[in-house]
Amino acid sequence: MKKYVAECIGTMVLTLMGCGTAVYLGCSTPAGVVGTAIAFGLAVVAMAYTIGGISGCHINPAITLGVALSGRMSWNEAVGYWVAQFIGGIIGAALLFLIVKVAGGGAFAGSGMGANGVANAGGCGGAFLVEVIATFVFVLVVLGTTDPKVGAGDKAGLAIGLSLILVHLVCINLTGTSVNPARSLGPALFAGGDALKDVWVFIVAPLIGGALAACVWGAVAPKDEK
Repeated sequence: MKKYVAECIGTMVLTLMGCGTAVYLGCSTPAGVVGTAIAFGLAVVAMAYTIGGISGCHINPAITLGVALSGRMSWNEAVGYWVAQFIGGIIGAALLFLIVKVAGGGAFAGSGMGANGVANAGGCGGAFLVEVIATFVFVLVVLGTTDPKVGAGDKAGLAIGLSLILVHLVCINLTGTSVNPARSLGPALFAGGDALKDVWVFIVAPLIGGALAACVWGAVAPKDEK
């Protein structure tokens, strides 16, 4: 249960801080894009060194899928992680919604709740492709840096956070960057409209990207010598 609580808290923090930065800083300028990308990366780094020793700090259903497909956790445990992550994403979005309604402020406050969109990627098809590729890269980094044989050890959290900044820099102006179904569902529930209608893209595509990363890492990772 402690693992599930940790995953819920971690996903809540990621959603609140990352999407909160997007709401109040905005992503219509290069500075806003960079600032939002850094915020998501820093949230991951902070949580990695806070709850990593408890749950591994997945805080992302796509990562949990990749880890489960790699045989590093049971499917029963994975389901528990998914439930906790989606609850955490919803709580994080709810807290952000409350802040916007009560505190207001910021030219971008309330503009989409940091939800993802498909319009700038040419529609659902383009957004789907972008998210599959971006999530593949991100989850591949996660699986590689946390590999028990060739991973980065204590530096894994930093590498993962930096890779999340990287994919955000590329994808923010295309989809708002999801690579995380739980981070996408929460804001979409409060933004409504097209964000909620198209949220399936940002649930399905990252899961496919995570599964592909698990397959590729499974092929290139060192095997036990017999």
